[in-house]
Amino acid sequence: MGKMSQTVPPILSVLPSRALVDEKFVVVVENLPPGSPVTLHSLHHSEENDFWEAFGHYISDHKGTVCVAEDLSFGGTYTGKEPMGLLWSMRPVPGSRKGLRLRKRDVCSPMLVKVSVYSGHVAEGFTEQAPLASVLIERWYMAPGVQRIDIREKGVRGTLFIPTGPGPFPGLLDMWGGAGGLVEYRSALLASRGYVSFVLEYFAPGEQRSADVELNLFETGFGFLKDHPQVIPDKVGIFGLSLGSTVTMYLAAESTVIKPRCCVCVSGSHGYARGGPLRGVFELMFKNSHMIRVDENNYHIWREMGLGLTSDLSKKVDVGKINCPMLLVNGEDDQNWPTVECAEDIARMMQAAGKEHLLTRVQYPNTGHLIEPPYSPHFRATMFIMHDAKQKFIMLWGGQTKPHSDAQEDAWRKILSFLQHNLYCSPTLKAKM
Repeated sequence: MGKMSQTVPPILSVLPSRALVDEKFVVVVENLPPGSPVTLHSLHHSEENDFWEAFGHYISDHKGTVCVAEDLSFGGTYTGKEPMGLLWSMRPVPGSRKGLRLRKRDVCSPMLVKVSVYSGHVAEGFTEQAPLASVLIERWYMAPGVQRIDIREKGVRGTLFIPTGPGPFPGLLDMWGGAGGLVEYRSALLASRGYVSFVLEYFAPGEQRSADVELNLFETGFGFLKDHPQVIPDKVGIFGLSLGSTVTMYLAAESTVIKPRCCVCVSGSHGYARGGPLRGVFELMFKNSHMIRVDENNYHIWREMGLGLTSDLSKKVDVGKINCPMLLVNGEDDQNWPTVECAEDIARMMQAAGKEHLLTRVQYPNTGHLIEPPYSPHFRATMFIMHDAKQKFIMLWGGQTKPHSDAQEDAWRKILSFLQHNLYCSPTLKAKM
């Protein structure tokens, strides 16, 4: 009987094989000989033409089965019981270029991941061996029916994502960080979760020094979103990461034109020379450029550069003026900016203004600056292009892979429930009950 079972090839299943990137999958291998060592391996060929992989070492049970959600990995890029380890522990294959970051550029196509099972505990040379079985899976940022619309009007550049269904929906103005450019994948995912999301390009890559972006650009972008026929006008929030969250706080505190319903700020600070254009943020930062450190790998650490900013009131957003609920999400190992110290100062300032009830803070140990949607690989350090693209270096963002990945999953759940509570729930309804 033992011999016969060998001739039946193992069956590998990954379900669902097509899903949104924030959804879990279940990986199961059946028909293996009982107690046999196997390696589960994932491989992704990126749009930049790099290969990313993850793998775990398993031993089949008495029925000849391995279930990644239930069983322990004894080695590989992750260990223990990790249902999604084949995604979050992905890293560039050995010999890849330095400082890579995996980011989906074309959100209208899926991220394709090939999941394979190999005989034995393999740690290298996967391309030289034939797998016992393979499955190709699709991971989407954009749910079926979500519309993607290029926006170039009234001096506003960006991309609008509209959820599927009749609407109208709550809206989110989505803003990224100091590297500039148009980064669409988070907006596409937010639209897949029921929000009309407008990601704003407020300066092109390399435009920082000339970023004479005035407050009114953001006000125009917010107004464009609020007035869209598919948007509920009094249910529009702002979502910012890094520099985008500095702008978010500034708008919530200082704008007389827009009134966001709520704000989410990931890895942000409140350092902003009051009343100036966006360029002022960079000028403020680089006054302290002598405080940039490099580590033993020559990676740039910017954390200390921001530490002095919280002491001078005129160089801070007056967060005491904020009148909407605000969620701050930070990593305690952020090496790019002192976001945890900033969050404590923000909490002090809001408390002094009697606004502490509006503030929710979550922070995560051993977590870095780049807190991405769940199951995204962790990037401790990546290539960064600065100032008119003349300067390239590797930026240290921080974080340790497993805790950072856990934080990404937890933070996304908390962000979605915060948005649900503030943009979908009607407080008047509660009062009547």
